Amino acid sequence: MTSNTPAAEDSAGEDSAADIADEDIAERLRQAIGRFVRTTRAHADTLPRTRSEALGALGREGPQTIAQLAAGRGVRHQSMSRIVGELESLGLVGREASPGDGRAFLITLTVQGAAALDADRLARRRWMAHAIATRLSPAEREMLNAVPALLDRLSAAGGTASGTAGDSAGEGVGAGGTAVGSAREGVGDGETAAGSAGEGVGAGGTAVGSVGEGVGAGGGEPGVVKRG
Repeated sequence: MTSNTPAAEDSAGEDSAADIADEDIAERLRQAIGRFVRTTRAHADTLPRTRSEALGALGREGPQTIAQLAAGRGVRHQSMSRIVGELESLGLVGREASPGDGRAFLITLTVQGAAALDADRLARRRWMAHAIATRLSPAEREMLNAVPALLDRLSAAGGTASGTAGDSAGEGVGAGGTAVGSAREGVGDGETAAGSAGEGVGAGGTAVGSVGEGVGAGGGEPGVVKRG
């Protein structure tokens, strides 16, 4: 028969407190990233979200069937077929026979499609950079600069599935964007570990939250936050 010693109880209590703290960081980070993605989309997107996501998937992963695109975006085949039809009518995607199945077609990104995707990402990146420059102090920008690498480490821990989710988030914010955007081309395209990395995520979560709150508070171009 074993008994719980005070030391064991203290250790269990510390572990429980750490778990709660990690969940609190995770929740605040989730909310802040969500606000930031939605605000950036609202102010900077040059393409409808469904179209930019489909183009982004083709840009990252190459030609795909409609079924593959639908599975990757988590939508029905019929919905993706409609999106592809819209993109095709605009000259942003094309079709080519699948080398592995003569009855199937691969959807490809055209030159015009690649240009439209680049323009969409550039608009997000510039808007984000302006928000960062006008909303954050130099010290806060330095904190935010550490966030992309930390998010990439979290994405790597989740494997392929996490990477796909990160890509989706990235298309929402913008590929190769500044600070948060540079991780997985966006908050993740955004797509913390132990010790100092964990502390970095705590600080980074706050920094992202500051950006999300600051940007979300204003309509149109972000203004300068009065400090003190």
